[in-house]
Amino acid sequence: MKKYSYLLIALGAAASLLGTSTAMAASSAELVANALAHGDRPSADAADDARRMPLEVLAFAGIEEGMTILEMEAGGGWYTEIMSRAVGSDGDIIMQNPPAFDSFSAEDVQARLANDRLPNVRFSRVNFDQLDAPDNSVDMVTWILGPHELWFAPGGESLGDPEVTFTQIARVLKPGGLFLAIDHDAAADSGREVGGTLHRIHGGIIEDLAEGAGLELLRSSNLHRNENDPLDIGVFDPSIQGKTDKFVLLYQK
Repeated sequence: MKKYSYLLIALGAAASLLGTSTAMAASSAELVANALAHGDRPSADAADDARRMPLEVLAFAGIEEGMTILEMEAGGGWYTEIMSRAVGSDGDIIMQNPPAFDSFSAEDVQARLANDRLPNVRFSRVNFDQLDAPDNSVDMVTWILGPHELWFAPGGESLGDPEVTFTQIARVLKPGGLFLAIDHDAAADSGREVGGTLHRIHGGIIEDLAEGAGLELLRSSNLHRNENDPLDIGVFDPSIQGKTDKFVLLYQK
């Protein structure tokens, strides 16, 4: 019952996220709720729903059946699984990770996609500034807890130029396409370098990059806000891990 109690509560919350766009929120929420309750979903994934709030996040973004979604920095595919089920057999997911992340996520990706269990998912192993999709071909790009990685260089290897990366996001999106950006917020006076040290980035930096690439802010959400986060400690610090203050931004091309 605990699993379904979360879904019932979250459905109600998601329906009010968009104000006058309640009908779209309810439709998106229903798609996501069905994906969360899918019988083939790993139980270990579901255990993290209450903290990560995928139903509310993807209802806010307006996910729809049949969409093509490029999921930047998909990691082991926690969100991939949900979005794959939500967009359905007529939709497609491009699951992207940079090659430098192989040691973190390669085994999880293989397990997630083994035996063609998510047939509408294609794995793309490229850096952030080399997105593997044609021009104007993607309905939505998601980047959840990842934009700060543009200033993280594992082994001294860059994962992508920030300005070029956002130009690539704009390039692959269809006219009217959506870009969802979520990340651990940093103090307003912090520089870009904290992306590689604290694994945070100030939301204003991401806003400047998105707008510089020609994307327009459609809406934002306080869904993942935590006013008790000091914003100046690393996201893996035990005092704040899993409870960081996060910005949630939705842009449109």
